[in-house]
Amino acid sequence: MSQTRPAVIVDPYTSGALFAPAFHEAGVPVVALLSSPEPPAVYAASFRPEDYAEVIVHSGDTERRLRELDPVCVLPGCESGVELADVLTAAVFPEWANVPELTPARRHKGAMAEAVALAGLPTIPQVCTADPDEVTAWIEKYGLAGKDLVVKPPKSAGTDGVTKVPGGDGWREPFDAQLGRPNRLGLVNDELLVQQHAVGTEYVVDLFSHGGRHTVADVCRYGKVDNGRHMAVYESLEWLAPEDPVVPVLTDHARQVLDAVGLRYGTAHVELILTDHGPRLIEVGIRPHGGGHPRYCRVATGDSQVDRAVRHFTGQGDVPDGYQLRKHMRVVFLMSRTAGTVRGTDSLAVIPELAAHHESVISVRPGDRIAVTEDLFSTFDLGFVVLAHDDPEQVLADEAAVRKAEAGLEVRADAQL
Repeated sequence: MSQTRPAVIVDPYTSGALFAPAFHEAGVPVVALLSSPEPPAVYAASFRPEDYAEVIVHSGDTERRLRELDPVCVLPGCESGVELADVLTAAVFPEWANVPELTPARRHKGAMAEAVALAGLPTIPQVCTADPDEVTAWIEKYGLAGKDLVVKPPKSAGTDGVTKVPGGDGWREPFDAQLGRPNRLGLVNDELLVQQHAVGTEYVVDLFSHGGRHTVADVCRYGKVDNGRHMAVYESLEWLAPEDPVVPVLTDHARQVLDAVGLRYGTAHVELILTDHGPRLIEVGIRPHGGGHPRYCRVATGDSQVDRAVRHFTGQGDVPDGYQLRKHMRVVFLMSRTAGTVRGTDSLAVIPELAAHHESVISVRPGDRIAVTEDLFSTFDLGFVVLAHDDPEQVLADEAAVRKAEAGLEVRADAQL
């Protein structure tokens, strides 16, 4: 099937780049709409201009050009495109629009928490401000003195800048260090979010929504660890079977979150922490799950957020409410606890030979100077391994083998790093 009406993807970077081949397979051309002339540096390698029938850089002429194209959809590819996609869709194609007045709640972590609280859902106690005195007053008002806190930018991505403050002592240091400075997306942190540290297991629910109906493409459990002062460093990601008793608890809460932030059309990535008091929102990303996740999801479930969006907007298939687990799958993220120079990677050579090995991206090379892993971006500087197998025990055994190989990586401490 072929047609001339294109799909328009705003900032088609990271997993948003997967829209192009998926729409092409459905016979639909794709147009890239860039919110700025160049992608953010952390996303530049994922942009493939050759995949697009046209590349448009946003200007005062964008609305007119979109009306001329009459696309089948306008979707954000990654965080930097969320707000522009929202504004343009509401202006040009209101039939696909998300709730316009809630646009900030679909991008800004402080605004999304406020929207969720207004909808009656419990939230993690937090304050978003540029004024340290306001943080001090908030700590006193809510009795959080001596409690663990988290400081993070409200419009970052990839756990960039997320800092745990044990006992709340010294929160001003990460607050002052980040305020007024650009994050990894090149946005200046004009305020910061300070919240109580929530204790529990982290999960992510990936969804595709149409007409306000939120369909679940997959649910995954995160393994995250503290790496020195850096919290939320990724260790693993595991797809859960829909029969797991935690899945309906998480998916019900995720759907309520999406209603609260006004999502009606598009993909979403809802990160939750399951505390002793129930699920609490960490954040929402109104774009596909990053890091190439939809490609791996196809192996685990036979479907993905991206594929669901393509089927819906091209009318080439149904979109189910839930999903099935076809293979046991786990992503193992490499991590360095030491800054220094890599002396050898021989120990990693066994990884492709593992029985459950599906794919591995090993970025580190002998002679590279690496820093302590502090966020998802620095994780990708090292690499990750994707394991998939019919037997869950094989996946676990091979994960242990990956960790053994990682332990053999030689990093010579470098005081200059």
